[in-house]
Amino acid sequence: MLESERFKKIQQNRKCFAYIAIFVVFQIIVLAIFGATVMKIKTPNVRLRSVTVQGLDYSSSGSNSPFFNMTLIAEVSVRNKNFGQFKFDPTKANVTFGSVIVGQGDIIKAKAKARKTRRMNVTIEVSSDGISDGAKLGTEVSSGNVTLSTLARVRGKVTLMKLMKKRKTAQMNCTMIVNLPNQLVYDLACK
Repeated sequence: MLESERFKKIQQNRKCFAYIAIFVVFQIIVLAIFGATVMKIKTPNVRLRSVTVQGLDYSSSGSNSPFFNMTLIAEVSVRNKNFGQFKFDPTKANVTFGSVIVGQGDIIKAKAKARKTRRMNVTIEVSSDGISDGAKLGTEVSSGNVTLSTLARVRGKVTLMKLMKKRKTAQMNCTMIVNLPNQLVYDLACK
């Protein structure tokens, strides 16, 4: 009788250890899935959502060389795909014609909350004064459509659960066509 009780007790202990081992393996799997999805830090997206044109002045003919001057009001969005906030530093948004910078605007220091999109307006004064390729400028201004690019590099830190901090840099590279006679922006595309 004593032998069978001892055997039962050993089997109960084995069952208990088996249940504990299964529980530990299950917890490891849950933590691995949590670490692979929630704790993975992704690079936020920076895009132009919309652009409006104000104060447009341009000339394509006459005795003067072709030119354009305008103010662009751009709505910039910073989309944070992480489970922690993205605090970013102030930076410049450059508007280029070809490879020449024709305008700059300030993106302010701000933060995008976890899994949210932060939208802000950026005012950019654009002028063709620095463009040396008069033939290309003349062709585009006389056609009434000027192709511009907007570039920005937004640097900041993603903070997860106030424990992990990682620096990330989001790039904006958008192109648009400004219709001069109608003061409209169309074909706004971001990569």
